[in-house]
Amino acid sequence: MKILVLNTGSSSVKYQVIEMEGEVVLAKGIVERIGLPGSRLKHRKGTDDVVVEKDVKDHNEAINLIFTYLTHEEYGVISSPEEIDAVGHRVVHGGEKFTSSVLITDEVLEMIRDCIPLAPLHNPANLAGIEAIKRALPQVPMVAVFDTAFHQTMLPFSYMYALPYELYEKYKIRRYGFHGTSHRYVSQKAARLMGERIERLKIITVHLGNGASMAAIKFGKSIDTTMGYTPLEGLYMGTRCGNLDPAIPLAIQRELKINYTQVDHLLNKKSGMIGISGLSSDMRDLEEASSKGNQRAKLALEMYTYMVKKYIGAYSAAMGGLDVLVFTAGIGENSSFVREKSCEGLNYLGVVIDKERNREVVGGKEGEISSKGSKIKVLVVPTNEELVIARDTKAIMDGKTPD
Repeated sequence: MKILVLNTGSSSVKYQVIEMEGEVVLAKGIVERIGLPGSRLKHRKGTDDVVVEKDVKDHNEAINLIFTYLTHEEYGVISSPEEIDAVGHRVVHGGEKFTSSVLITDEVLEMIRDCIPLAPLHNPANLAGIEAIKRALPQVPMVAVFDTAFHQTMLPFSYMYALPYELYEKYKIRRYGFHGTSHRYVSQKAARLMGERIERLKIITVHLGNGASMAAIKFGKSIDTTMGYTPLEGLYMGTRCGNLDPAIPLAIQRELKINYTQVDHLLNKKSGMIGISGLSSDMRDLEEASSKGNQRAKLALEMYTYMVKKYIGAYSAAMGGLDVLVFTAGIGENSSFVREKSCEGLNYLGVVIDKERNREVVGGKEGEISSKGSKIKVLVVPTNEELVIARDTKAIMDGKTPD
C-alpha cells in the first residue's frame, strides 16, 4: 500500500510517499511560498534532490506540481497518481470532536470547518490541502490525523481554565494541547525500546523544536500537556513567549498603543529565544554565542532549561512518579547541552545523565542517555509524525482502529 502523507500550511505543502510494506519513504519534499514570490518545490527521491523554481499561486497548483514530480521519469516513484492508495492529512485542530484519526467524509469536513475559530491560521490551510486532493484524486480515500486528538484523554481538572464557565460552554475555551502525534509516537517507541508495555509506564515526553511542548503520559494516555488553548502556552520557544502573566498582553497593548493583531504578532513571532537573546531563534546560534560570553544568549538558555526542568518535576508529581523521560524533535534530539541542563539537579527524582552517552546521542540517533545507576530511564527518540499519519491511514483503510 502506497500512502501519500500531506502537511499543508498556509503557504506550504510538505509531503511524503511511504510504501507501507517495510514502511519505506519513497520520496518526500515541500512546496514553499505558495501564492508568494519565489515559490519553489524541493523534491527528494533516495539521495537525489531536485529544486524547481516555479510560480505556484494556490494549493491546487502545489498538489499538481507534487504529482508532476512524483510521476517524473527521472525523479518519480509512481507511474501515475492512481498508484496512491490513500492520503493521510495532518490536521492541527480537532477540538473536542475528534479523539482519534478518522476517515474523511463530508460530515468530517464540516466538523473540521467548525474548529476553524480554534485554529484560524491552521485549519483553513489543512482544509485547502484536503480539497486539492479531492479535486486531483476524487476516488482516493483520505484520513485526517489530528494534532490535538492524543490529548483528549485529559480530565476536566487538567484541561479547564479558571475562567467563567460560560466561556467554555459557548466558545470551548480550554486546554487542547498540540504535537499529539509526536508525543504518541515517541512514548510508544520508548516503551518498545524498554521492552515494557506502555500501559505500565509513567512517561514524560519532551518535544523541543522551534515549537516546544511536553506531555505527561500515564499508562499510555496523555493526562496533561504544556500547550493550551493555542500553541502559545507552556514552554517558551523559538519565537513564542510561552507562559505569561495574563495581564502582560493588556499592559503591552496599553503601553505600546498597539492593537490586538500587533500584540498577537509580538507574542508569537518576536518573543521566545529571539526576544530574549536579540540574536536568533535557533538554539545552535544561542549555544555558540553563550560559549563566547554573550550574556543574553546565556540567559535565554538558562530560562529555557529551567522551564523544562520545572515541568519534569510538576508532571512527575501529577503522575505520582516517573519511569521514563524522553527527549525528541530538533533540539531534543541534537542538543546534548539542553538535555544535560534540563536534567541537572533531578537526582532526587532518580534522573541521572551519563554525560558521555549524552554527547554521543545526536544527529538523529536514538538511545539511552541515563547512567547505569539512574532509577529513571532517559531516552532520546527521534520523532516521526509522518509515519504516525501513514500508519493511522493504513489502519483505517484495513478497517482497524489506530493504535
